[in-house]
Amino acid sequence: MQSDQFHQPVVCMILEKLRAVRGKASSPAQEGISRHVALVSKSGETWTLERLLDGAARVAAGLANAGVVPGDRVALHLGNSPEFAIAYIACFQLGAIAAPLNLRFKQPELEDIMARLAPRAYIGDAGRVGPMATALNNSVDAQRRFVLGEQSAVCAMTWESLIETVPYAASEAASTALSFAVDPVAPAVLLSSSGTTGMPKLIAHSQASLVEIAARLASNVIADARTFAFFAPMVHASGLFYFLAACLSGARIVMLDAADPDGILDGIEAHRCDSFTASRTVVTQLLARQAERPRDVRSLSRCVTSGDLCPASTREAFQAAMGAPLHTMWGSTEGAGSLGCSDSMRSEYCPTAGIETRLLDAHGADVAAGGTGELTLRGPNIALGYWTRETGVASFPDGWYMTGDSMCDVGNGHYTFVSRIKDLIVRASSNISPLEVEQVLLRHPDVKDAGVVGVPDHELGQRVVAFVHLAAGASADRLTHVMQFASSQLADYKVPEKLIPLAELPRSPMGKMDRAALLRMV
Repeated sequence: MQSDQFHQPVVCMILEKLRAVRGKASSPAQEGISRHVALVSKSGETWTLERLLDGAARVAAGLANAGVVPGDRVALHLGNSPEFAIAYIACFQLGAIAAPLNLRFKQPELEDIMARLAPRAYIGDAGRVGPMATALNNSVDAQRRFVLGEQSAVCAMTWESLIETVPYAASEAASTALSFAVDPVAPAVLLSSSGTTGMPKLIAHSQASLVEIAARLASNVIADARTFAFFAPMVHASGLFYFLAACLSGARIVMLDAADPDGILDGIEAHRCDSFTASRTVVTQLLARQAERPRDVRSLSRCVTSGDLCPASTREAFQAAMGAPLHTMWGSTEGAGSLGCSDSMRSEYCPTAGIETRLLDAHGADVAAGGTGELTLRGPNIALGYWTRETGVASFPDGWYMTGDSMCDVGNGHYTFVSRIKDLIVRASSNISPLEVEQVLLRHPDVKDAGVVGVPDHELGQRVVAFVHLAAGASADRLTHVMQFASSQLADYKVPEKLIPLAELPRSPMGKMDRAALLRMV
């Protein structure tokens, strides 16, 4: 059923890597070793690319037998596991649209997003089914609800019943006898945004754009890594993108738990991991746990953080504690892989191959060289657009994705991040980047974390308010010293009018500051 027009780019990508791995083996013994390089589960079980593809072929056929057809949504409600990887690949093989559900969502949020998705099938962990009962009863037929673990009244069908509906199929057959006609540029996955400014958007990527993202991340982030410590949640864009990038690069994936920083450090030591990506929040946790109980992490060579801009002080502390540099990465679900990883303390970014960029002013005109404007991107890795049940995908105009990020042109095709445009504070007609103020506050030794927002004001438009998480041992009376320090480093109009101490600042799962939550506190 395959042709030049209809194929499965993600499955083909993994098959090509499998053939390359086999081709490097010069003896049966070496082949036995080389075929066991793909993934190590949290339990320590080893999975090969071949085994993942075999499982995906079974699940794709099982879903098809249950009535799932190309274009149908399949809700995936799973924690990181080989089965989650298999479920993703199966959806890509079948041409169904994978729809991962945020594991932090509570019942009302799950019911809302399930109503918007109208999924044809559901695959979830048994322990997560409880809050899904109403949503599943309203949207998914009982015979198309599959659960990993013990069955229940809500989900009577098990993972085993899904994979056992067809005979075991070798991975080569996954691209032939069990193939399905798939449009490579049709929606393949719907990834939800963080939702810190309202209801999460559903961002649609095709298989073609996923492969483009994987190629860029494999080249610019994972690079020459042999063993990749993997703990980004696969329900989020970063988890899916980096899983595919690791498959493409040929790095062995060691699955670890993002909620267990000690387990991550132990895993890096035990498996001699040389690369990982992490949010700034996780990086901070790793540094704290490494200081309390040092692990041998000398195998690390390339580590990357994304989300909010990582302070120079954190990067310096990481280099000292881990013995490896910490690079920063500009991240976006809609345009992942568009900008290359920064290798400088200035956090400069350069477009990757084939990416068109523009910096636009508030009127949509290109800014002059050296100016600051909204970063706008176009390229083969850019998402199709935003999806709704009623209208399908709303594409970006002429393929240009407006990132909402203000960037400064620093020459030589490089950019530096200024702020999220919606986060810019306008005080008496002067623009203030909250990120700039936060970076100054974080340079004070008594400040562990900082968040800055603009509070509406009838006279000035907005006033600057800062929240600070004080370092251990620092009392609230140190806030005066912090304010004096900020006043010595910033223009008067940028200095916060109030400093509010917090035990912990609200951040999204990807480590981005939740400024909407801070505004509600004010």
